[in-house]
Amino acid sequence: MGSGVRFEPRLIADRYQLTAHLGHGGMADVYRARDTRLDRDVAVKVFHSVTDSIGHHRFAEEARILARLTHPGLVTVHDSGFSDGDPFLVMRLVAGKTLAARLADGPLPVLDVLALARQLAGILAYVHDVGIVHRDVKPSNVLLGDDEQAYLADFGISRLIGTGDRVTEAGKIIGTVGYLSPEQVLGADATRAVDVYALGLVLLECVTGRPEYEGIGVEAAIARLHRPPRVPDDLIAPLSTAIEAMTETKPERRPSMAECMTLLEGRPRSRRARRRRAVLGAATAGAAAVASVSVALLAGSGEITQPPALAPAVDHGERPTSSPAQEAPGPSGDLAAAGVGQPVHAPVTAIVPTNDATHGTGTGTGTGNNGHGKANGAGKGNGKGPRH
Repeated sequence: MGSGVRFEPRLIADRYQLTAHLGHGGMADVYRARDTRLDRDVAVKVFHSVTDSIGHHRFAEEARILARLTHPGLVTVHDSGFSDGDPFLVMRLVAGKTLAARLADGPLPVLDVLALARQLAGILAYVHDVGIVHRDVKPSNVLLGDDEQAYLADFGISRLIGTGDRVTEAGKIIGTVGYLSPEQVLGADATRAVDVYALGLVLLECVTGRPEYEGIGVEAAIARLHRPPRVPDDLIAPLSTAIEAMTETKPERRPSMAECMTLLEGRPRSRRARRRRAVLGAATAGAAAVASVSVALLAGSGEITQPPALAPAVDHGERPTSSPAQEAPGPSGDLAAAGVGQPVHAPVTAIVPTNDATHGTGTGTGTGNNGHGKANGAGKGNGKGPRH
């Protein structure tokens, strides 16, 4: 099955004969190709015309990152270069389909999700150990090979930990809106914890068959600041325990990928590890609470521009009960050796005010100077005002 995009065969770098279009994203197109020199099929990722320094930097960064990675769950890079001014990467072609295409058919069996979770956690643990944050873990970047091996693809917006370089324009954070962590929405630097959070959302989507935070606009981005993901009550313990820990609002409360592997094996995290992460988190917390940030979703998912003064994340404690799983339509198509999502071109702008109000309801009906509207249910609102 093709991607639905009009395709014209052509030769890249006098060597790679493009034979089919596999996928399209905001940054690149991925093709099946024949290596005429070595007589083998490969995947060729051709970046859109790159004319600025940021685009060249992003291409060079992906090539550099992939060149230093060696793992069974990562797609091998064979070659890179430029053709007619367009940069390209040549990678191993994996037979299979993307996780996004598989989820278009509905949720995965729970035991399959658990097996997939263990594979992906192991891949990301390796990636993190060599000092890289992926920053765009999502179903369209997970490849399911016919050999039952899962692969993590598309390191186009990854970054080397400690470089201080986001590989993007000043004041912007890149990623895919449905899988951003709360701290990314607030403008904090991407640490390993953002991959942990995103993988938790991916696993939850595998169970329910739908994205937890649906949509492409600002509402989807800030939804995670006001409610945690809804994990089904009847989900088996290794998965439910791991997903709840991985999607904690505060990054310092999330396990490392190595700890995720422990949880997915049904073993608890060590108290020492939890204390260590809490201390590290306390030492770095607060930097993003009043961030002014533009969230530019350059990985094929749209653009959100948010003005100054974002509301800080709220620690909600109890997680809400999940609604029954629903099947949702999703992207489909053949497997690309570099996962790409479907682009959404229309930018969305919204204002997110910051004040001292919390989103609660109260037993009386009234209004408040600092509260949000009327209070009518169980609980209390913080606003004070005249009673009616």
